[in-house]
Amino acid sequence: MKTNPKVDTYIRRSENWPEEMAELRPILLSCGLTEEIKWGKPCYSHRGKNVVILQEMKEFLALMFFKGALLNDSEGVLEDQGPNSRSGRRIRFTSVEEVAELTDAVTAYIHEAIVVEKKGLDVGPAPELVFIEELQNRLDQDPAFKAAFEALTLGRQREYNLYFSSAKQAKTREARVEKHAPRILAGKGFRDR
Repeated sequence: MKTNPKVDTYIRRSENWPEEMAELRPILLSCGLTEEIKWGKPCYSHRGKNVVILQEMKEFLALMFFKGALLNDSEGVLEDQGPNSRSGRRIRFTSVEEVAELTDAVTAYIHEAIVVEKKGLDVGPAPELVFIEELQNRLDQDPAFKAAFEALTLGRQREYNLYFSSAKQAKTREARVEKHAPRILAGKGFRDR
């Protein structure tokens, strides 16, 4: 059960959920996971494959299973992260007592998640991406924009399309496409700086 000093520092500096993370940490490590900091958060992997990550939210600490959709949620504690999340599932914690109550479930889910990784299971391909009309019009009319958009990863394309489509009015959707065109032309994703 080897700890990572960078995770020590992360937990020590946490202002929201340090006690809950400290309680979860030995459970995760006892399952044979390796801890490191990825995406600025404590991430736990098995033989180089990401299994779970700790995510500090304002109102709860999430233990997010990267392939949680493939787990048998026998305890009924895994939840979707949102309507556009295909594979990740999380368990919410708001107290050390909740961590203690769910220790056996967390352990079982981690072992199951390790089996999923060993078998090389995947959630499967994403549904085909259908662009909103305003984006499709810009793609059809501007070859440079189309080339830049197609050069983005599928995930970045999907994220832009989701953002553009979330506006109710066509005028707003079109304005969003125009506003983000320079970023797309520069090869940047929606969240890239």
